[in-house]
Amino acid sequence: MAPWAALRRAAATQPRPRLASHAYTGPLASESGYQLVVFSREEIRALALPVRGEVTIGRDEASNVHIDDPAVSRRHAILRLGDRLEIEDLGGVNGTFVRQTAQAGRDNDTAHVNIRQLVRDKASLAVGDCLLFGTACVVVRHAPQIELPDLQPGVVVHDPAMRTLYAEATRVARATINVLLLGETGVGKEVLARAIHASSPRAKGPFMGINCGALAESLLESELFGSEKGAFTGAVARAGLFEAANGGSVFLDEVGELPLATQVKLLRVLEERVVTRVGSTRARPIDVRVLAATNRDVEADCRQGRLRPDLYFRLNGVALLIPPLRERPRELEALAASFLSAACRDLERASPLHFSVAALEALRRYAWPGNVRELRNAVERAAVMCTESSILPEHLPPSLLAAIRTAPGPVVAAAPSVAASPADPQTLQSEVRALERTRILEMLEHCDGNQSEAARQLGMPRRTLVSRLSELGLRRGRMPG
Repeated sequence: MAPWAALRRAAATQPRPRLASHAYTGPLASESGYQLVVFSREEIRALALPVRGEVTIGRDEASNVHIDDPAVSRRHAILRLGDRLEIEDLGGVNGTFVRQTAQAGRDNDTAHVNIRQLVRDKASLAVGDCLLFGTACVVVRHAPQIELPDLQPGVVVHDPAMRTLYAEATRVARATINVLLLGETGVGKEVLARAIHASSPRAKGPFMGINCGALAESLLESELFGSEKGAFTGAVARAGLFEAANGGSVFLDEVGELPLATQVKLLRVLEERVVTRVGSTRARPIDVRVLAATNRDVEADCRQGRLRPDLYFRLNGVALLIPPLRERPRELEALAASFLSAACRDLERASPLHFSVAALEALRRYAWPGNVRELRNAVERAAVMCTESSILPEHLPPSLLAAIRTAPGPVVAAAPSVAASPADPQTLQSEVRALERTRILEMLEHCDGNQSEAARQLGMPRRTLVSRLSELGLRRGRMPG
């Protein structure tokens, strides 16, 4: 029998990709969030799994998972993906061995291992389960996230487009070329800029940032380039942003807001790598990398004369476009959970908070025009307003709830027990409560009335589910299947 414990530990401890590391050679993204890790002889492969469909495993080179082992049949097994993971043995001589680890019960702290052989049979799989095909072992695991070094809490990279973006940032970070970050306000341009700096050879140097649209033109120039004593009223001799960041990186946020006169001076700094303080004639050499960001259409600004084309071409060594949050639905819940955890720490709450099903549904239905920044603010507000253990829709900002109510979308039908007079307009609160009631009933039915399992699949503690059953007028006892 294969050394199952060692194989499982090896799968769990496979190196995860970092922006500054290149030891990991498997796929960076998985459409379903799962991967197969194949241990075959001395080779280790990580294969991304689709959301739905079938993955063939066998000795045939046409198989999706090719295993070159004489003990493996040409078409040995099929892995099916959809609402659940399932493996089916196709009747090979040696069959398929499945090693599953069952979770410990309340009265038993030790998990037990179940090993079974499939011959023309099927079995459901879970993350961490191992499959043995001849001398090869295949382990089902969650697709690894890209870990970002030296970033503030709450950074999440789950969406395939974002994984591709950060993979590009990996390559860009090693170079000295200037980078232009594009995207709507609040999408995380500064977060990406910090990631590039932290993964670059300049990581030990300073990272200095400024919002170019937040300061008046006269003050902006002294902040960027420094000033000499007496250059203007109240001026003192001081180094500007470029001098202070020598050996590191400068982040110019909203660079499209720069006045034209300042753009000319910035262009000279980028081309000649020298800076002249306001009120001085002496050029000082600098060694900085420029990371610029804007939410404007820079090409349109160039055509209309608001941005100098030569400055644009100098800044645009490499352009990285960050997609808005509404195009990254897989990251919404993870970001919200991360922000909520951070908010609970800041508020020093004795017990952690979690989102109710209805609150998560409200977050999903909102368009998030302010992107990640707006999501963080909404979650922090909810953490302050919530006095219970579960965040409900009424704890979210009223503007968010109003936008959901007026936005086009599928109508959520109210359950019969939720009273709503035909003459009175149904409130959003009653709608989300009806949705929550329906989802809870469906999950209880799916779990044959097992409240502990239903609570686990709904992502809430059992005591919270029991409390919601009482509030919604549902039976608290175990429901018949």
